[in-house]
Amino acid sequence: MIIGILKDNDKLEKRIPLTPPLVEKMVKMGAEILIEKSLGDTINIKDAAFTQSGAAIKDRPSILSTSDILLKVKKPALAELKKCKSSCIHISFLDPFNEKNLITELKDRNISAISLEMIPRTTIAQKMDALSSQANLAGYAAVIIAAERINKIFPMMMTPAGTISPARVFIIGAGVAGLQAIATAKRLGARVEAFDTRPVVEEQVKSLGAKFIKIDLGDTGQTKDGYAKALTPDQLEKQRQGMAKVCAQSDIVITTAQLFGRPAPRIITGDMIARMKPGSIIVDMAVESGGNVEGSKANEEIEINGVKILGIINLPGQVALDASQMLGNNLVNLMETFWDKENKTFTLDLSHDIIKNCLITHGGNIVNETILNFYNKKRSRNGA
Repeated sequence: MIIGILKDNDKLEKRIPLTPPLVEKMVKMGAEILIEKSLGDTINIKDAAFTQSGAAIKDRPSILSTSDILLKVKKPALAELKKCKSSCIHISFLDPFNEKNLITELKDRNISAISLEMIPRTTIAQKMDALSSQANLAGYAAVIIAAERINKIFPMMMTPAGTISPARVFIIGAGVAGLQAIATAKRLGARVEAFDTRPVVEEQVKSLGAKFIKIDLGDTGQTKDGYAKALTPDQLEKQRQGMAKVCAQSDIVITTAQLFGRPAPRIITGDMIARMKPGSIIVDMAVESGGNVEGSKANEEIEINGVKILGIINLPGQVALDASQMLGNNLVNLMETFWDKENKTFTLDLSHDIIKNCLITHGGNIVNETILNFYNKKRSRNGA
């Protein structure tokens, strides 16, 4: 089975799907690995390292036309799909809720597409959960970037020249990214507070040494996959009122709230920003899906009343080497789980819960029930 590893179409993307040690592992499993020329240049890995691991270096057109499986970081370009083998398997982040045209083209081209975002959050799938592994690194990167941009230090210091109070950091959202942000800020010596709509995470927040901010929102909870449920407009307003005082006292606010398959909720309003101290920093980790912060812009740093708002996209790409290693491990674990050792092939077990959750197109059809239901509801709302 030929597995092609491609550069990303996004020129700003530094992550790659597999590093040389993982290529070597796949070769030992019996796969033939084709690497696009200069794949690893963004993280200082030369082509020679891949060839030493057993891969062959090829140009992009030949990889597209000969590979049985294609691995990328992000979605493929529509124009390139017609160059792929019919019935090949494409694996990457696909953003299927927002990329209906792409999903339709994958279906029409008879390409079996696996969306890494759709890997279920179950114990058995944890080792292949790329969304969580990348969110973990994003939480770390958000704190480090904020620490570099703020005009003060994180830890308390007692010196002959006086005592410096610790920076106050407020993390909104205690999912994978938020918990890592809490842990990183605490390691740097900050005073950390955190809020989440799910009361169940309070113990996790406290275990990391942060204070959990309680706001009575009524019935909230989480989905079966561990994601926060969408709040009602009244609940969102109560949340904003409860957080406004904490934001006003904070040096750094990091928002991580995202709703799977939906636009991010607006959490920080202009009025809340106006109450914050000049020189404060807000990092909007949800800027790519609409943003949690009023006024934030993707890939821009803006300033409102002296408060800097950072809308950095692709935070895992800020630590691209480790992000590539973790993403590669997720991909190899997925491949290993469904690898036929006798025939040395990757098999799509359509009856397996993991495949049922993450396989979007197969056999010329959209086969994922969640995505189908989403498209049908959207069509009904639009009157089509």
